[in-house]
Amino acid sequence: MRLRATRQWYLGRAIRRRKQVVPVETRLRKVPSDAILCFVTLRNELVRLPFFLDYYRNMGIGHFLIVDNGSNDGSLEYLKEQQDVSVWSTSGSYKASRFGMDWLNWLLFRYGSGHWCLTVDPDEFLVYPHCDSRPIQALTHWMNASAIKSLPAMLLDVYPKGRIGDEPYRSGTNPLEIACYFDPANYMIHKNGRYGNLWIQGGPRARSFFGRDPKLAPALNKIPLVKWQRNYVYVSSTHMALPRSLNLVYDENGGERIAGALLHAKFLSTFIEKSDEEMLRGQHYANSQEYRAYSAGLQGDMTLWNEESRRYEGWRQLQELGLISQGNWA
Repeated sequence: MRLRATRQWYLGRAIRRRKQVVPVETRLRKVPSDAILCFVTLRNELVRLPFFLDYYRNMGIGHFLIVDNGSNDGSLEYLKEQQDVSVWSTSGSYKASRFGMDWLNWLLFRYGSGHWCLTVDPDEFLVYPHCDSRPIQALTHWMNASAIKSLPAMLLDVYPKGRIGDEPYRSGTNPLEIACYFDPANYMIHKNGRYGNLWIQGGPRARSFFGRDPKLAPALNKIPLVKWQRNYVYVSSTHMALPRSLNLVYDENGGERIAGALLHAKFLSTFIEKSDEEMLRGQHYANSQEYRAYSAGLQGDMTLWNEESRRYEGWRQLQELGLISQGNWA
């Protein structure tokens, strides 16, 4: 009963803030009822957008619903030109909107019901079993048939071998050509008793930026793909959702359920300037504590690569390492 009231509160909060997001270009009338939708909130990501959009177009995403939060680098103008993108603009506080989740919960409530909805950041790239040979529609069709309502995905930080700023990132190129290494282990997992989700921390950010207290490291558990209904909400980014059943994505009896990964290509040359900007803006969680740690670490030309790092080779490699699972989807 308490979680139902919590869900209604978050949903009401999103609806009350709907006027903060102003439609700039909407193209939703011709979107098929079975289209898979992608929801994003961003600020100043023009350099990333060409590859990001093409990556998910090739995967099978049918339409993008994007909230632009005061970009001044041309992101909004670029998005307006994309025929498979609907874009809203807001000058509201990212922090006061629960880091953009009020805005996205509103769009999910208004447009997502009945669709499979993927909610990601512009530096996150979904990988799932057989993604090299099967479009995302094949995955969602199987999940529908299996009565599975949500797909979990561990956020897997990828990074270059040298210093983060050594190789400039150029718009339109695959960021994994530069940030192609990851930590194969070094992860802590525990269960959140209230919401039922698994809480994952660790990886290069925990060891490099939060080594003194890894418990302060960012959460790596996400539930980015959901067969959305109007009474659903995200509670904390996409780390957990309500109703609670969306978070129960693991088998307590020892078996395996399907799970993907979000390759997190944050650590490109563009990140150095981005981290300084976001630290000064103070619009992120805990007064941008995470970005303060990044900025301090980057001053010393830090490299994230170490002798245990692995070069990313594909989803089968991640499955062998136990970082994703195909479950019963053969």
